[in-house]
Amino acid sequence: MRALVDARDDSLSDPDAGKKLLAAARAELDSADLLLDFEKHRRMPLGSHVTAAQIHLSAARLLWVKSFLSSPEAIKPYLPSLLAVVKEHLPSGDERRKSVENVRRVDSLSDIDVVMITEAVEAAQAVSLREQLRAKSFVRIVWVVAGFLFVLAVSICTLSALWPEVVPLCFNPTKSAEALSAAEKQGAKSPVMYEVVCPTGSDPLPSSPDVDVNLEKTAIRRDYFVVEVAGLVAAGLASASALRKIRGTATPYGVPVALAALKLPAGALTAVGGLLLMRGGFVPGLSALDSSAQIIAWAIIFGYSQELFTKFVDQRGQAVLEDVRGPGDPPPGARRRGDSPSGSGPRSQAATIT
Repeated sequence: MRALVDARDDSLSDPDAGKKLLAAARAELDSADLLLDFEKHRRMPLGSHVTAAQIHLSAARLLWVKSFLSSPEAIKPYLPSLLAVVKEHLPSGDERRKSVENVRRVDSLSDIDVVMITEAVEAAQAVSLREQLRAKSFVRIVWVVAGFLFVLAVSICTLSALWPEVVPLCFNPTKSAEALSAAEKQGAKSPVMYEVVCPTGSDPLPSSPDVDVNLEKTAIRRDYFVVEVAGLVAAGLASASALRKIRGTATPYGVPVALAALKLPAGALTAVGGLLLMRGGFVPGLSALDSSAQIIAWAIIFGYSQELFTKFVDQRGQAVLEDVRGPGDPPPGARRRGDSPSGSGPRSQAATIT
């Protein structure tokens, strides 16, 4: 862009009004360089820096286009590139896009034609900025929700460690005939016909006739922690599997990373919630797991099942990525319709002025 500004400046005479516009364009480019030079301002590189730099670059491009008001014919070599920028972000029915397409067919250009080109490019850049800001807002919301779920998972784990007997993740399956006969041979007696099984321990011979007392005695501080870790590992595997479905993007905001981070605490919470539902008899026939291994296995299954809830967020994230277009991408709406990009070589054309 700076080279185009310098070339245009060299082609103008000193009293030409376009030189002031080009000087302003250079100032915008300097501001963009300053934002991206992190060695000077010593701030952490953020996506907002890139977006702000793109705003300055867009302003420089508009000033460069306006400099052709004094000599409209000189803009003809750049019309394919400008039209490619407009097509990237404006739909085919947009009147401003149609005006640029019509200008390209005109033999002689006037200052009115340059004004129409400027308006179309400005509108395309405004749409591009809205796409970037929409992606930024979506990522921020996902990170806030992921942080809240993480704090919730840590709080549950901490509270269960302090008071493990309040809501134990334990089950009381009925003893098998083999276990009863083995206990009788050893002379061990229990007032109940069941055993207590927890994620990290078990009691084959409960000593109290009260089931709640037996569950409280067997529950261990680390039960919730182990279950949440199992759910988190399963959610991590689900995140890795889901990333293959996410299309990459040139935006500075990590939409796939935010979506993957959301799944981790969600998996830990669904593992705990699923086991509590099973313990409450919500799932018929699965209210009495027989061993600690079965409890951990079901925690993994429930941790992976967070996909049932986060898949809608994944779909929204994919839609946000598709809305952020760049050089060579299909025009608005074409990707969802399955159309192919129109025109030949828009990537190389748009690269001329970007």
